[in-house]
Amino acid sequence: MKRSSVPRQIYITNFDLQRLEGLVDAAAAGSTRDSRNIEQLEQELLKAEVVDPAGIPPDVVTMNSKVCLKDLDTGEELEYTLVFPGDANLEAGKISILAPVGTALIGYRSGDRISWTVPGGIRKLKIIKVLYQPEAAGDYHL
Repeated sequence: MKRSSVPRQIYITNFDLQRLEGLVDAAAAGSTRDSRNIEQLEQELLKAEVVDPAGIPPDVVTMNSKVCLKDLDTGEELEYTLVFPGDANLEAGKISILAPVGTALIGYRSGDRISWTVPGGIRKLKIIKVLYQPEAAGDYHL
């Protein structure tokens, strides 16, 4: 899966990494319909730079961050909060880290452009702004 033509460094907090690795390990132990997304998430985690929650830049998408995205094909602006699978509710704007777009967002920054394969084809998005990031707000353990 390709995100962009220019490789970018992605960032993840050590707290998010620990929880996401637990999610990956739990999924690997059982059979899940999200196995392809789990593999993609695992690849993203392997290339991420791990930082302390207090040291993560405020424009990086972390777990429980709320972001404003622009669909580069339609021009539509979307707002999503990136959450763990049990908290996902698309109607409420909460997208699972295991959804293709959720996996695409983790660790990227405001201004980044992302191309990601979703069930309907290639989705091209730009992260307009991180509207809320728990770490920037001092909420280190959400």
